[in-house]
Amino acid sequence: MILLLILSMLIIIISNIMMLLSMILSKKSFMDREKCSPFECGFDPKSSARIPFSLHFFLITMIFLIFDIEIALLFPIIMSFNLVNFIMLMKISFFFLIILLLGLYHEWNQNMLNWTN
Repeated sequence: MILLLILSMLIIIISNIMMLLSMILSKKSFMDREKCSPFECGFDPKSSARIPFSLHFFLITMIFLIFDIEIALLFPIIMSFNLVNFIMLMKISFFFLIILLLGLYHEWNQNMLNWTN
């Protein structure tokens, strides 16, 4: 029992020493204006607030949100394979994926996926 207590204390002390050493050795002191400033939607927050906003950042955000929600909607479909009729599940999944592919084709057709300034 005492041996187990001593061993656990030794492990805690060694792990704390290793964490302290890693913090000391990995400290970086490169502080410049770009690294210390926040990055918001592709514009410099320390410049004028009246510059025109790039619509491309907004479109990329919308595309990301659409496909992020798509993943959240696909998980319940996958989990319900054993619970519902397989034919009906395949029809719903196919319809859902067709809508997503049509949306992706529309974004590609409108050149929303090309990164240009």
